[in-house]
Amino acid sequence: MLRAGRLVAFPTETVYGLGANAADAAAVARIFALKGRPADHPVIVHLDNPRYLHRWVREIPPAAERLAARFWPGPLTLILPKAAEVDEVVTGGQDSVGVRVPSHPVAQQLLTAFGGGIAAPSANRYGRLSPTRAEHVREEFGDAAPFVLDGGESPIGLESTIVACLDGTARLLRPGQITRSQLTEVVGELAEAGDAPRAPGDRSVHYAPLTPVELVALDELEARAGEFAARGEKVAVLAMRAPLRARRLMTWINAGRKAESYAHDLYSNLRALDRAGCVRILVQTPPQEERWTAVNDRLLRACGLGGCPHDPEAD
Repeated sequence: MLRAGRLVAFPTETVYGLGANAADAAAVARIFALKGRPADHPVIVHLDNPRYLHRWVREIPPAAERLAARFWPGPLTLILPKAAEVDEVVTGGQDSVGVRVPSHPVAQQLLTAFGGGIAAPSANRYGRLSPTRAEHVREEFGDAAPFVLDGGESPIGLESTIVACLDGTARLLRPGQITRSQLTEVVGELAEAGDAPRAPGDRSVHYAPLTPVELVALDELEARAGEFAARGEKVAVLAMRAPLRARRLMTWINAGRKAESYAHDLYSNLRALDRAGCVRILVQTPPQEERWTAVNDRLLRACGLGGCPHDPEAD
C-alpha cells in the first residue's frame, strides 16, 4: 500500500503515525489533505536505521551524531539540513527535515519491509488529540480512515522530543519523554530558540479535544466544577486524586500522580472526557517539574495557551 502511494497508520512508541512513502510527494500530500494540515507544517521522516540518514540529510552535525547514538532508536526527532532531493511537501518549504528512528517493533518491521523512509505525522485531524490506539485512528477519521496496522497501545503516549541541530547549535523545539537534562548530558547547554524552524506541534493551539479545556489549581478544582454543576451544566475533570464528593453532573478521572503513567494515559483520558457530553474539561494543573514538562506543554496547547518547549525555567 505504501509503495502504491496509499496511506497507512501504524504504531510507534510515542503515538500512532499516519504514514506515506516519504519519497512520493503526491502520497505525502494525501496526508495533508486527510488531516487538514497546513502545507507549511513539516512532517517527520521515519527510518529503520540511522545508516539511511544520508538519503534525507545533506550533513549530520556532531551534536546530532551524539544524540542519535544515545537516543536512537527512540522517541527523539532531529531537525537537520535536508538533502537536495527531499521534496518541500515533506519539509513545509523549509531547508531542514525532521527525521526519527522509532523503537516500536511493529514500526521497525514495517520500515524494514518497506525499505525506505515513511513520512508520518500523528494519525489524527490537524490540531486534535493524537491517537495512542488503533481504534483512536478509526474514530478520528470515520469512513475516511486509512488502513491501520494495529500494534496495541503506544507505550509512551506523547509525541517525540524534537531537537534542531542547525547552524552549529542544538535547540529544543518540543519537549517529550527525553528531557532537557538528558539532552544536555549529551551535547551540553542547548541554544535559545532564536530563529528556530517550524516543527510539528509548535502551534499555540494543538493536541486539543473538541470540548474546551481549562487548567485549574488543585485547591480551586472542586469549587470550579461546582460552578458548572450549579448551573445544571455537565463538567468533566481530569485530576490527580479522587473527588472529595461526587456530583450528579460531574465526570471525574483520577489520573494519579506518577508522571510517566499520567503522560501515557493523557490523550486516552482526554478522549474519554471529550465523549462525556460536558461543556468544559477542567484539568488539575500538573507539577512544574522537569519530568512533567511535556505534559504541561501539551495541556497548555490543548487550552490554546501555547506551549513551553523553549522555556528553560519550565524545564
